[in-house]
Amino acid sequence: MSKKAWIIFAAVCVAVLGGLVVLSNKDRIDVSGADASKIQTANKSSGDIADHVFGKADSKVVLIEYGDFQCPGCGSAHPKVKAVVEKYKNQVAFVFRNFPLVSIHPNARAAAAAAEAAGLQGKYWEMHDKLYESQQSWNTANATDRVAIFAGYAADLGLDANVFKTDIASNQVNQKISYDQAIGKKVDITGTPTFFLNGKTIDQETWVDQQKLDDAFAAELKAQGVSLPAEN
Repeated sequence: MSKKAWIIFAAVCVAVLGGLVVLSNKDRIDVSGADASKIQTANKSSGDIADHVFGKADSKVVLIEYGDFQCPGCGSAHPKVKAVVEKYKNQVAFVFRNFPLVSIHPNARAAAAAAEAAGLQGKYWEMHDKLYESQQSWNTANATDRVAIFAGYAADLGLDANVFKTDIASNQVNQKISYDQAIGKKVDITGTPTFFLNGKTIDQETWVDQQKLDDAFAAELKAQGVSLPAEN
């Protein structure tokens, strides 16, 4: 090959590779300016869907979970987390962010989409709880069956079936899930569930034990000068 031909070939390769880089970055979500420790407001990058918050949104104590609805560990953690955030719902803000590990949990992203679609009709936490509490009913379902199962959950929650069907497959919902994942990657999430209580990681030894988890919340509330709920 002549020198001129090599130059032309190199130029073509640069152009092709440049195009591939542009395409690979096209759908990449920029979260460089986002503070992962703060509750995220609705923005263009998140599909105009804010973080879902259970409890006291303006609390000094914030629990953030990065979770996967198909993850067995997340499923086992759910009742413990639900119990503690219910107990401290007037003192604590609980945020759930999607981090579906689709390479090992093929139904996880679809489940996240079901929760987000329900959220657009005001039933996010109801679907969140239903997915975890019924995990064994859909975690091995094929693509067709899981659609029917999630639609059934939507019906149980009184959602508009046609709107749910549209939303679950929408770019808006897909973008919200991808935004959550991008935030998770920014803070080096590699597995689920991962919990941060006011920016500090809650280790597995704590979140698997109801009393230790409760104690961690009580200690953080006291550290922030927040009164504990009155005992009945």
